[in-house]
Amino acid sequence: MQENGQLKTPEDIKVIAFDVFGTVVDWHKSIMREICLMNLDVDPDKFALAWRAGYMPAMQQVMSGELGWTSIDDLHRMILDDLLAKFNVTHLREDQKRHLNKAWHRLEAWPDTVTGLRRLKSQYTICTLSNGNIGLLANMAKHASLPWDCILSAEVFHKYKPDPATYLGVANIFDVEPGEVMLVAAHQDDLAHARACGLKTAYIERPLEYGPSQIKDVSPHASNTLHAKDLVELASVLNC
Repeated sequence: MQENGQLKTPEDIKVIAFDVFGTVVDWHKSIMREICLMNLDVDPDKFALAWRAGYMPAMQQVMSGELGWTSIDDLHRMILDDLLAKFNVTHLREDQKRHLNKAWHRLEAWPDTVTGLRRLKSQYTICTLSNGNIGLLANMAKHASLPWDCILSAEVFHKYKPDPATYLGVANIFDVEPGEVMLVAAHQDDLAHARACGLKTAYIERPLEYGPSQIKDVSPHASNTLHAKDLVELASVLNC
């Protein structure tokens, strides 16, 4: 909440849950780097954006029942196989495709992330609330030194965000009220669904999430509890 331009600190938060892709880690730059390392002879920016663009339609196949429960790793591979054909990449062996698909396990944190998370962890329980599967999130945490207290995934609930079972699931797991959980995300739609379930919300600005060719609108939304430019600022607002 903001009063006279100042952020007002909510005092009843017990658990802070984080969206991960784009909020905590820089998927675009990281995926571009992996594409360049593999010498795919494609435009790395366009390939990375196309891979991410396939994410929501693929999840929708699961949410609609067209596909049974399918992990993000497997959805990423489905999208990747289509992209390799579209971009006319025909030289990769199966082991190389598997390595490339696991690029999502090796995403780098934004520069403020680790410091911000450590400060927040000093006073709150911090966890992921991501559509990424548990193995992916655990490997990413190890790779990027993300100091989670707990890794929660859509895989735990067999429901993808924005299903209410995911947001309410955090409160149920920690035996707290929904209003004692804050979701932190760089995506207003994710936060809107969390608010509808009674969670508090904090928006984090990530104007370069999609790279310099697609600058995001990071304007404040009055319905969010807090708005911060990054996780270090969020930690300061929460007196950590």
